[in-house]
Amino acid sequence: MDKPFVAANDLKKPERRFMTTRKILGLALAAGLSALAPSAARATEITGAGATFPFPIYSKWADAYKKDTGDSLNYQSIGSGAGIKQIQAKTVTFGATDMPLTAADLTKDGLSQWPMVMGALVAIINIEGVKSGEVTLDGATLADIYLGKIKTWDDAAIKKLNPSVKLPSAAITVVRRSDGSGTSFVFTDYLSKVSADWKAKVGSGTAVEWPAGVGAKGNEGVAGNVGQTKNSIGYVEYAYAKQSNLVYTALINKAGKTVKPTFAAFQTAAANADWANSPGYYQILTEQPGEASWPITSATFILMPKEPKDKAAAAAALKFFAWSFEKGGKMAEELDYVPMPDSVITQIKATWEKDIKSK
Repeated sequence: MDKPFVAANDLKKPERRFMTTRKILGLALAAGLSALAPSAARATEITGAGATFPFPIYSKWADAYKKDTGDSLNYQSIGSGAGIKQIQAKTVTFGATDMPLTAADLTKDGLSQWPMVMGALVAIINIEGVKSGEVTLDGATLADIYLGKIKTWDDAAIKKLNPSVKLPSAAITVVRRSDGSGTSFVFTDYLSKVSADWKAKVGSGTAVEWPAGVGAKGNEGVAGNVGQTKNSIGYVEYAYAKQSNLVYTALINKAGKTVKPTFAAFQTAAANADWANSPGYYQILTEQPGEASWPITSATFILMPKEPKDKAAAAAALKFFAWSFEKGGKMAEELDYVPMPDSVITQIKATWEKDIKSK
């Protein structure tokens, strides 16, 4: 995909340099992700909505799938919270969330859930003269920044971790999500594991009472805000940082090792997932053990009704997901997502047969 998050004009404005959800959807329509060719006007429409975390890979898969099969996908990147609400209301064929639902919630809502791909979050910063990976943070320090306890970049806690980096005395602008977000769930789950203070005062969830910061909608909104605000910090899915050339920090992981966000580091953390023994595939992969593990790793999940309102659309969606598992692994790796292991894919397909009445 050719840098889908940068607009063609007026790069000074974050809303134009980094796409809002509406502009992403507009491009998706132009690219054929949701617009059907006249000859396919009566084709079954696959509609999905939810997490912004996987949008780069879902977009790439959908484009390749249309070229391969002629079938289209309309995916609305509106946040996990909104995606969950839409699939509960059965207004879309599938929902997407980075916060997995518990087995009890799945039963209550008559939903089937499975992981589609794994990825990672990074802390992004905008400090003049600082390059990616030059600043290192640990979990406690990152939590204190988001708690509003650490207010400037030359705070003693940050300087201790970065003795050779020239940091400004400027105030830190904290950027976080304003919408119901699975990305926020993953980030706050991580902060709750590394900071007792964060866990007691804020906790984890798709929407929390943020102690500090300015809100932005979607991963693209946070990326845009940080990209245009000097001395700011935010959190986004790694593909957004990579494709938009944003500066990310290194992190100190559970083993006490300084790690940078790489496919190998994500893969090491993801390898700890025990999908076979997880009801509803419920797994949270933050703060995994391993000297090379990236500490904010996560899966992103698909939700579908066990009794779909439109069985033809459900069958078409499952066909797309099967194609993505079988042919989309290399595309996922190119964006530094971690594909699901073959053994898990086999298990997921068995879940479809058992759970979803699409015939």
